[in-house]
Amino acid sequence: MRSLVSTLGSFIWSIADQLRGPYRPNQYGNVILPFTILRRLDCILEPDREIVRDLAATHESPNRLRIEVKRATGRPFFNTSKYSFANLLQDADGLEDNLVDYIDRFSADVDVFEYFDFKKEIIALEKAGLLREIVKSFGAVDLHPDVVSNADMGDAFEYIIRKFNEAANETSGDHYTPRDAIRLLVDLLFAEKDAALTEAGIVRTLYDPTAGTGGMLALAEEHLLAQNPDARLSLYGQEYNPQSYAICKSDLLAKGHDASNIAFGNTLTNDAFKGRQFDFCMSNPPYGVDWKQYAKAVTKERDEAGPYGRFAPGLPATSDGQMLFLLHLVHKMRAPEDGGGRVGIIMNGSPFFNGAAESGPSNIRKWLLENDLVEAIVALPTNMFFNTGIATYIWILDNTKHSERKNLVQLIDGTSFWTKMRKNLGNKGREISDTDRAKVLRLYADFTDADPDFSKVLRNDEFGYWTITIERPLLDEDGKPAVDRKGKPKPDSKKRETENVPFSYGGSTAGPAGKAEVIQAYFDTEVKPHVPDAWIDWAKTKTGYEIAFTRHFYKYVPPRPLAEIDADLEKQVAKILDLLREVEG
Repeated sequence: MRSLVSTLGSFIWSIADQLRGPYRPNQYGNVILPFTILRRLDCILEPDREIVRDLAATHESPNRLRIEVKRATGRPFFNTSKYSFANLLQDADGLEDNLVDYIDRFSADVDVFEYFDFKKEIIALEKAGLLREIVKSFGAVDLHPDVVSNADMGDAFEYIIRKFNEAANETSGDHYTPRDAIRLLVDLLFAEKDAALTEAGIVRTLYDPTAGTGGMLALAEEHLLAQNPDARLSLYGQEYNPQSYAICKSDLLAKGHDASNIAFGNTLTNDAFKGRQFDFCMSNPPYGVDWKQYAKAVTKERDEAGPYGRFAPGLPATSDGQMLFLLHLVHKMRAPEDGGGRVGIIMNGSPFFNGAAESGPSNIRKWLLENDLVEAIVALPTNMFFNTGIATYIWILDNTKHSERKNLVQLIDGTSFWTKMRKNLGNKGREISDTDRAKVLRLYADFTDADPDFSKVLRNDEFGYWTITIERPLLDEDGKPAVDRKGKPKPDSKKRETENVPFSYGGSTAGPAGKAEVIQAYFDTEVKPHVPDAWIDWAKTKTGYEIAFTRHFYKYVPPRPLAEIDADLEKQVAKILDLLREVEG
């Protein structure tokens, strides 16, 4: 976290030391986070404070005042209170009331303190006799962006959340995506558009429906401005966690963005940007999170919205909602006729295979692949995230693929491109270095099977299959096949089996169009020789899609020689016998 650990980190823990006793570790953030935001905004406002107060005395209309302040200072937000950290401590007896007055007199777009229930914390600090010391401590630290960069400030917020959640033995996965993972996602998201992004004066939009503290939005903007300082990226996001929402919005305020583009609420039940589409969309939604409580609202929207609604392709099991966010993001891509859109999303492995043929998840995969929306999937190293060590993947989707990528999906195995961290942070013991990231980006750019250990390019239809039902005759008491009134053999439900037949079985390239021919060839070769009396119930055939990522990169490892295994066993037996002798002796 660069110099943050030694500077802001030590400051944060000095505040925590003051709070220890009246506050439990999991409550420290309730004080430190809003005070950090308040002090940062205070530092930004300080140079023009008198100008704003004069304007406030002249213009009673909030709308007019906002226009005049923007014209005079260049900032979209302001505060008209006569108080600030510069003079709050001068009235010791009125500190509590004066601090509340300061918070209340921010412009309407600064609603972030409501989501911390900050006034309640101010009262609690005053009762505990801590308010004056906390205000004094924050007043002594300079958090102006010229002193503490936006990147360092973002790290600081996430450091606070993570450290205090660790202290309380809680997880921080809902809030924090490691910066190294975000940088790879951002690089891949912008990769196909990098040439266009260098045009003078370009304006692009970026949206994150699970914005958290705004880390993804911040790094995406950093990436674009590094390429083109004259570019403008309008940032949009929605977040349902009150603290994370407040941090994200205050971060955008500090950078001069339109903070009304950050909305509070649950994206799945209330799309705050309904009808809007974006050039780029990105997200790291929660994995394996139950959405039963939202199922009624989501299902109702799906049924009422019809074939063009965001959840029309299908619904995943209520035990895991990450594919709902995947569908939502695709729905938010700018239409191809308007220039198209790209999506980057991090998910675990379950969206590859969960659900049988024609289930909700399978139908979602079918819709994505048959509409040629999936461009690339990158496997990340394990132990990359703070609260889980599971395998994760970056999906890149595009509705205006370059011609050479049309009807193809690139799979990249990036699991070996990592650098060991000097010290683990929760479950995170590995990071993707600049060198590691460059290797993945080179594989993506090369777009070839030339290095099959790390990159595979497959046709969309190579992920499809048919589930066929194999029937065998029911035998009567004499051991002969029982028949129905039409003379056809009756099936024995106890002997019924299903088989998955890949679209590409036998090297077929016909895809779904070759259904009857491919299925019959599979049956004649794989089934009939073993059960000659079997037949296919064609009426029960179902179409499914799955992405068997690990199978495509499977490497056969021959078993160890028996002599070597025996030698190891003998060594272990000898050790055990030695230990037993020691105990007996």
